[in-house]
Amino acid sequence: AGGPSPAQTCGAVLVAAVLLQSVCVAVTFLYFTSELRQLQDSYSKSGIACLTGEEIGNSIQNLDLIESEDREADPCWQVKWHLGKLIKKMISRSYEENISAINVERTLTLPHTEGPQPRGPTRRIAAHLTGSSSRRSSLSSRINPLPRRGVGHKINNWESSRKGHSFLYNVELRNGELVIPQTGFYYIYSQIYFRFRENENEDSDLLGQIRNPKQLVQYVYKLTNYPEPILLMKSARTSCWSKKAEYGLYSIYQGGVFQLKREDRIFVSVSNSDIVDMDKEASFFGAFMI
Repeated sequence: AGGPSPAQTCGAVLVAAVLLQSVCVAVTFLYFTSELRQLQDSYSKSGIACLTGEEIGNSIQNLDLIESEDREADPCWQVKWHLGKLIKKMISRSYEENISAINVERTLTLPHTEGPQPRGPTRRIAAHLTGSSSRRSSLSSRINPLPRRGVGHKINNWESSRKGHSFLYNVELRNGELVIPQTGFYYIYSQIYFRFRENENEDSDLLGQIRNPKQLVQYVYKLTNYPEPILLMKSARTSCWSKKAEYGLYSIYQGGVFQLKREDRIFVSVSNSDIVDMDKEASFFGAFMI
């Protein structure tokens, strides 16, 4: 009669079961948490070790030698293999870009002409000569017969100072001849302005000869050690001006690329010096190295 009642016994058993279950759950949770941490640490260490240490360098250098079926099944090896391929690709692309840049720089800076080249930076070589403002009254002193054997009358004096459009850069002018300072390829150009204006005081026979010339020709010559001048360019036109015209005008222009040697000289001559007009904007002569 003094013992616990059935209800109390049942409640005590239930409380004990709940406590036991809680203890089991707590123990199980702690166990699995510890195991999970160990697994995470192990996986993290193995993953880091896959990409660290001395082995990674050898693996990247010997990718083609270590390929095998066993290696392909290894996740760590696959990571190393893809990483190595990516690094090699980036290095190859960087190398090709650097080589291309170097080749382009050499192409732009190195001269293309054959033979020995001058040391140091390439000098700027150019000249542009213009006619003087004087008209026909001074042509007799400015146009001389062609030296040696040749055709026409050489234009002896050009305006070479920096007045107007004329200039000389590393080129010398001697008696109407440009002296080439350095062997190479040059673009040579020239224009002569022919102008006929009737003068009532001139003889009619002379006017007839000038008004109806046989031809108007411009020559560009080169002088070398060879005894005779060498003709580089020639441009011509036959013109018959009307007797009723107050004046007649015509310009002849020509240009071309030629290989010249040091100390060569180039000059311009004309076939009919009586009607040459040395207007500085219309008659000019020049060359520059390319």
